[in-house]
Amino acid sequence: MKKLSLVVPCFNEQESIPLFYPAVQKVLATMPEVKPEYWFVDDGSKDGTLSELKKLHEQDQAVHYISFSRNFGKEAAIYAGLSAATGDYVALMDVDLQDPPDLLPKMYEILQTGEYDAVGCRRVDRKGEGKVKSFLSNQFYKVINRVSKVEIVPGARDYRMMTRQMVNAVLAMKEYSRFSKGIFAWVGFKTKYLEYHNIERVAGKTNWTTLKLFKYAMNGIADFSQAPLNLAVWIGTTSFILSIIGLIFVIIRKLIEPSSSILGWASTISIILLIGGLQLLCIGIIGRYIGKIYLQVKERPLYLVKEKK
Repeated sequence: MKKLSLVVPCFNEQESIPLFYPAVQKVLATMPEVKPEYWFVDDGSKDGTLSELKKLHEQDQAVHYISFSRNFGKEAAIYAGLSAATGDYVALMDVDLQDPPDLLPKMYEILQTGEYDAVGCRRVDRKGEGKVKSFLSNQFYKVINRVSKVEIVPGARDYRMMTRQMVNAVLAMKEYSRFSKGIFAWVGFKTKYLEYHNIERVAGKTNWTTLKLFKYAMNGIADFSQAPLNLAVWIGTTSFILSIIGLIFVIIRKLIEPSSSILGWASTISIILLIGGLQLLCIGIIGRYIGKIYLQVKERPLYLVKEKK
């Protein structure tokens, strides 16, 4: 009998957990060939999430939980769950049931063929989401696939089932700044994607605001692409060439008309401000990469565990 580990990050999900567990158990009951284990990761929740997890642990010894000392973010929770999982296969899914448990048997069946190392899921629509968030999400996939060497499938979720070999490969990547969608693509391994329509949360409210998603997307681009650094180089090069052309123009005009005076202090100030702004932009881009290096070399742990069972 193969062991299937379910890794479930949680942050303020006390309302979703009592609905998630029976829904998944109902599906697993149709998979007698697997022995399940749960690894819930409480990412420093402020509500009764941990209490709900303790209740489940008392009810079912196959349910385990890890509770962080504070909120470290979903990426840290994913890494902690994958590190703790002991199954031959590991499934990563959200607790709000936006990742349909009904797909688990199909995912497991595909992996049993030996043709694939992972089965992921992607949404074919974003029904129920805000138009701005949907637009930004779609543009993110277009941008990162153009500027990065790794290809991320549009609409791909973190929801996937992986072989132990692939999980070990993901865990071998020790970077502090993590972007799981990019990591799953970077490690390679053959992945098949199942499509499904968007499903709204069963309870509670999402913690992913548009601003948080934007920051997450920017981190993903910086983690898997040097395009922003190349952009800074091109901006600097273009500004330098334009300044040389401008200097030559001023010299030639002065030689042709020695008595002429250059008017237009307002335009001069505007150009200075423009060049200064471009320089600050380039410094900011470079600083972002340096900041990531700074966090990496400090070698702080990705998370701190307060309680684990």
